[in-house]
Amino acid sequence: MSITLDFSGKNVLVVGGTSGINRGVAELFAKHGARVAVASRSQDKVDDTVAALKALGSDAMGFAADVRQPDAIKAGVAQVHAAFGDFDVVVSGAAGNFPATAMGMSTNAFKAVIDIDLLGTFHVMQAVFPHLRKPGASVINISAPQAFIPMEAQSHVCAAKAGVDMITRTLSLEWGPSGVRINSIVPGPIDKTEGMARLAPTDEMRAACVESVPLKRMGSTEDIGNACLFLASELGSYVSGVVLPVDGGWAQNGAGSMSASLAAFARMSEK
Repeated sequence: MSITLDFSGKNVLVVGGTSGINRGVAELFAKHGARVAVASRSQDKVDDTVAALKALGSDAMGFAADVRQPDAIKAGVAQVHAAFGDFDVVVSGAAGNFPATAMGMSTNAFKAVIDIDLLGTFHVMQAVFPHLRKPGASVINISAPQAFIPMEAQSHVCAAKAGVDMITRTLSLEWGPSGVRINSIVPGPIDKTEGMARLAPTDEMRAACVESVPLKRMGSTEDIGNACLFLASELGSYVSGVVLPVDGGWAQNGAGSMSASLAAFARMSEK
């Protein structure tokens, strides 16, 4: 069976789109014809990603801003809107993480993840709403299994991502009447990403992670990108307020032994 999704003429913004899962999502939208803009804190990464997107045939652009700074995000989003017009798709995926027990991290360390993941998502939502196509826009927040699976050494991320999913669900109520859909995607362990390198830094932890996935493999950035394409397309036109795991079944067994592995790694680092 062959399904072709054509995003020609569509305007896509990917916040956090210069690395890892989010860059893979941006590139997949570009391959399907979209005009794509990316944002991240690093201008060098923005420039590199924009060049790659243009090489894929996209009319691409980007801006550098920190999601913790609402005025900077609003200015960058307005700049892209002035060039592209109303956004058909927004993917918000800026995130921070590190293994640390509650007693092994400072208040500032906990706050840093809350500020990037949770406050950052709120800032992006406020910045993009005035510029969304109404009706018809699709907003996708990139969440994490920690939003609903408690994990040792992840209290900061669990708190932040649970908040992100509640923003998604609440805004599906607030934005639905204007014809805007909003959903969260929960990636499982995604290979060749900075996040996976931090959460499974040793060969032993990586092997245990793969074994804990019912499909017995890590995912790819394309797996997450394909889910974004579905949610952003007419195929997903009646889907809103959903928290969608794209994880090979990982969440069904509580992400396997990842919690214990993270705790052991964090405690070793904290000694």
